[in-house]
Amino acid sequence: MLRRRARENMECGAITQSYGADRQVVIDVLNAALATEIVCVLRYKRHYFMAQGIASESVKAEFLEHANEEQQHADKLCERIVQLGGEPDLNPEHLAERSHSQYVEGKDLVDMIREDLVAERIAIDSYREIVQWLADRDPTSRRVMEEILANEEEHAEDLGSMLQGMGTSGIGGNGSAARQ
Repeated sequence: MLRRRARENMECGAITQSYGADRQVVIDVLNAALATEIVCVLRYKRHYFMAQGIASESVKAEFLEHANEEQQHADKLCERIVQLGGEPDLNPEHLAERSHSQYVEGKDLVDMIREDLVAERIAIDSYREIVQWLADRDPTSRRVMEEILANEEEHAEDLGSMLQGMGTSGIGGNGSAARQ
């Protein structure tokens, strides 16, 4: 029975009869996460190049590390979208519209860290919802999102620690992060 089913619809690749999700909806959700990751790469890269001040060298290194990890997340999402028979949507015209987080430049080093922390917290909440929504309908996409979620939580912890180390509060202070 399994062998016969495996031979049916072979053009569908990894998608078998037991796939429990609406494939196109999953692709759309993963493309929104992809847009979020690309926006984060761009924001972290800008912060890396624009960071100045006495504490900037260590913070710059963290920004660059986060930018590279966000790019790895984007690559994983692209791979999964293709596995599902979809196309990664990397059209720059629509990235900001689909992204869960915003591209905010930040005025100074502390503001940049705060904006990145806000974006990470948004990603954490939205990715957690995606993981719960995927549940057992698409365990592979769920695992991809769980791995990315865990890394986003590490980023948020890093950024929160940097703010504490600089003697500033996190979100909700007088900084622009309170706007969001």
